[in-house]
Amino acid sequence: MRSGVSVIIPTHNRVHTLPRALDSVLAQSHAVREIIVIDDGSNDGTPDLMTRHYSNCVYLRQDNRGVSAARNRGIREANGEWLALLDSDDSWMPEKLERQLGRLTALPQLRLCHSEEIWIRNGKRVNAMRKHAKQGGQIFEHCLPLCVISPSAALLHHRLFDDYGGFDEELPACEDYDLWLRICSREAVAFVDEPLVVKYGGHEDQLSRRHWGMDRFRVHALRKLLDTQHLSSGDRLKTLQTLEQKCRILIQGAEKRNAPERAAEYRAVLMRYARELQP
Repeated sequence: MRSGVSVIIPTHNRVHTLPRALDSVLAQSHAVREIIVIDDGSNDGTPDLMTRHYSNCVYLRQDNRGVSAARNRGIREANGEWLALLDSDDSWMPEKLERQLGRLTALPQLRLCHSEEIWIRNGKRVNAMRKHAKQGGQIFEHCLPLCVISPSAALLHHRLFDDYGGFDEELPACEDYDLWLRICSREAVAFVDEPLVVKYGGHEDQLSRRHWGMDRFRVHALRKLLDTQHLSSGDRLKTLQTLEQKCRILIQGAEKRNAPERAAEYRAVLMRYARELQP
């Protein structure tokens, strides 16, 4: 029988930050059922670290297949009723799970909770921009421009993955944006207005630094949402408008870089939805 919280930590060559993440889970005021570390093909000493210092964790190794495949494997292996995601370069405040479980107990109809967060970039605390503001409730429209729920801040009921599927393994980035759109098109979310997660940025292996033009992955997610999910008429219109905005940005960027084939690709996307986009 499922019970408690399973923590899922994907990692790839982060032996230098993984202990910080793991120690923050072990320091939680609410004990967890299990910690599952999915090593996505590390070659930096991660296996030795786990054997020597964290043998009480479930440690799974696989060939390098990307963060989505690693998270999905952890989700399949987890035994908890609630699943908490944590990136291996982030950490939690000690009361993170306690605060979120308390909020979900008070709002038993909700199955996803996230929280405010602290951002550290290149060793210094930075303030989030207004577009990254967090909130709860019906947040689908808020999710359309960019990802507004950090995986490391999310606590989810395991059945959400049965109902909406897992992370899209075709996406090398913005896989979280894609999942939150699917969930938030149907579900309200709980929110704890306290910084319960510390996110560390500025390092070279961040996905957002590894890939150019993140909007192309968001366009993939928006198209999939339009083609596979039943949206209300209002939400469908907002999704189409966001798709149009992002395609036009990508077309403009492609033209500046003298990439006519790429520009034509996104014009074709707009043509696909032209009838619905007409005023």
